[in-house]
Amino acid sequence: MSSIVQGFTKSLAMTILSEIGDKTFFAAAILAMRNPRRLVLSGCLSALIVMTILSALVGWAAPNLISRKWTHHVTTFLFLGFGLWSLKEAIFEEGDAEELAEVEAELDKNWKAKNGATKDSKKVDDATKKQKRSLLSQFFSPIFLQAFSITFFGEWGDKSQLATIGLAADENPFGVVLGGILGQALCTSAAVVGGKSLASQISEKIVGLSGGILFIVFGIQSFLSPVES
Repeated sequence: MSSIVQGFTKSLAMTILSEIGDKTFFAAAILAMRNPRRLVLSGCLSALIVMTILSALVGWAAPNLISRKWTHHVTTFLFLGFGLWSLKEAIFEEGDAEELAEVEAELDKNWKAKNGATKDSKKVDDATKKQKRSLLSQFFSPIFLQAFSITFFGEWGDKSQLATIGLAADENPFGVVLGGILGQALCTSAAVVGGKSLASQISEKIVGLSGGILFIVFGIQSFLSPVES
């Protein structure tokens, strides 16, 4: 098992380069333009923290279910595969503007549907409405739940989630969780505070190339390091 510091630094670097310019990054930026930033930030960040902890737990449990030798090899191939995947996406896939427009169009569709449903439900008794708000809005507002669900399901099965699982299987899982949470907090805060103007200025190609190179470096390092028994 590697040190907490090594797991922390690897997870932090991987998370930042994986999440900047991601779809969930764009979604947080756009949601923050239309809703209170505090609720959007807390919803998105809560989802990312839950996802990071779940992924690290799966990675931590993997060596206890199958041999550490196999988990080490799988992690190595994951990093190398994700590195090549990231480089391919950065070089050949569509640019930043298309992805930002795609996320914005999807959120616009949900926004219009939600507004239509809200207009239809305005006949509900005001007293009942206020009572529900006083009980539920203190904990989970619709905006919080929307930000949480969009982020959680957007990250499920994503490259960054699988990479976190692989990293936790090969590094100290506590360090991986701490680095991942800090990286998610930095990226999400930047998206919420900077909004669409910041998101539109980010070069996804440069971020993708940097992330691909980082994944390949991790893969080579994992390949060259001895397997702990």
